[in-house]
Amino acid sequence: MDEHARYGILSELVEIGPVMARNCLYQVPHCNDGGYRSSAVAVMRRIKAEGGWGVIFTEQVELHYGTETTPYIELGLWNDNDIPMFAIMASSIHEHQALAGIEP
Repeated sequence: MDEHARYGILSELVEIGPVMARNCLYQVPHCNDGGYRSSAVAVMRRIKAEGGWGVIFTEQVELHYGTETTPYIELGLWNDNDIPMFAIMASSIHEHQALAGIEP
């Protein structure tokens, strides 16, 4: 068997509900402490999408101010002011044909 042929399965399309991931490379939700105060979360995930990952998740996302993990800086989705960072992140992931996910 050709050395590269045995890895072909990694680049096959994967159906996830109503959408199709371009491959089975799945970046699980993980924190990098970039948080909403920096574009670091969007840039890191854009680089992964550009590198070929099929599905890319956010880090932990605080959905209510009562779940805040201060002093740690994590993504928050408490109100409309938080949406622009998620839009930037999703756009940068979609730009490279990857799927974007969120971890609440």
